[in-house]
Amino acid sequence: MFIDDVSAGDVWLFPAGLPHSIQGLEEGTEFILVFSDGNFSEYQTLLITEWFAHTPTSVLTKNFGVSADLLKDIPPSEKYIFRAPVPAPLNEVFKQLPHEQVPSPYTFHASQVAHTSYEGGTTLIMDDRNFPVTDLAAVITTLDAGAMREMHWHPKADEWFYVVEGHLRVTVFDAVANARTWDFLPGDVGFIPRILGHYIENVGDTPAKIFNVFNHPRFEDISLNQWMAVTPPELIKAHLNVGDEFVKALRPEKRKVVK
Repeated sequence: MFIDDVSAGDVWLFPAGLPHSIQGLEEGTEFILVFSDGNFSEYQTLLITEWFAHTPTSVLTKNFGVSADLLKDIPPSEKYIFRAPVPAPLNEVFKQLPHEQVPSPYTFHASQVAHTSYEGGTTLIMDDRNFPVTDLAAVITTLDAGAMREMHWHPKADEWFYVVEGHLRVTVFDAVANARTWDFLPGDVGFIPRILGHYIENVGDTPAKIFNVFNHPRFEDISLNQWMAVTPPELIKAHLNVGDEFVKALRPEKRKVVK
């Protein structure tokens, strides 16, 4: 058993097939659930209440070794999201459990980790380097007004993103002159297939925040600027018909966020 409290900005992982629950504290909660299987159906969740409701009482009494009287008030159908007493503090809850917590931390307190700052915004990367149990990677990106997540692609993973704040414009480039551009507002969701070049630009007047998830435990990206900067200059000039001034402006370090 593993139990922890999380706050705004924190993340957790529920390994596939393991039982789990989420309970709001005094102020309630709002969160985003992400699944690594695109065919997953939230409406096919195994619920303890539904399992009990579809099991004969005689089987339940035999399984748990109790009398039928103790089961007379079990719910007749599923309880999916419902009210319950606010749980006690963690130290009191632990005293009620027969076993100690498992050693694997299934939560990551990202709210306590400093974001990396760039000209125009910040990023926070969460993957198996700082959250070892995960089989996904995630990035929280903030963009100042007018800033842009630099042109790049991901060699090993598809990208799923959720717009938390701001007005964003996303362009995705596929081979053979195919490109699409969309505008996104808070609550919108986007998907970018693996290895497709793209950028995300804040076209609004206020800061933007994006939550990105990747179906690979290690976050990796390839910066177009960096790739060109470490390529022989004459090769760049021959491809793009540019001069030395452009080549000198290329930067060999990733900036991720630019303005």
